[in-house]
Amino acid sequence: MSNKGALIIFSAPSGCGKDTLLSELFKRDSAGDFVLSRSMTTRSPRSEEKDGVDYYFVNREHFEQLIAQDKLIEYAEYNGNYYGTPKEPVEEWLNEGKIVFLEIEVQGASKVRQRCPDAVSIFVLPPSLDELERRLRNRQTDSDEVIAKRIALAPGEIERSKEFDYNIVNDELERAADELYNIVISIKEKNQNG
Repeated sequence: MSNKGALIIFSAPSGCGKDTLLSELFKRDSAGDFVLSRSMTTRSPRSEEKDGVDYYFVNREHFEQLIAQDKLIEYAEYNGNYYGTPKEPVEEWLNEGKIVFLEIEVQGASKVRQRCPDAVSIFVLPPSLDELERRLRNRQTDSDEVIAKRIALAPGEIERSKEFDYNIVNDELERAADELYNIVISIKEKNQNG
């Protein structure tokens, strides 16, 4: 039995429910095989976010040093801020046989697929753009200006969903979570059976 883990790229337009779906998935992980890689960002934390839990919050200078030292699997600039994935912890988890999730935006997902061709990619779609806007407004975490930018970016991101191995429409949470779980278990079994 192989002990090699699997890298899963998990992406969606902002407001599609990535965090909620992953939370539901992780509740079903009784074996402790799933790990969520924390991204690093130069954006300011929201009031409820904690450094090292939600993201690693760093300044632009530190982030650019990591780029220069090739210590990121991927990085991208999105909405005026850098986002990226530290390389070292991901490599350690994969060597431990874990299923590692990279919750990243579309631009970063493309870079990971180039660097890690064995990675499996999953894209979460909203039921509609109107529903996406409703969810973003209900979160009450972003200004109208930020919401407008996110809505403007969404069609282009959705168009790129065709580049992903799997697409899940997050129309009903329980159904979408079941679909995600079944995909992940099939990836895990495939890796274990070599």
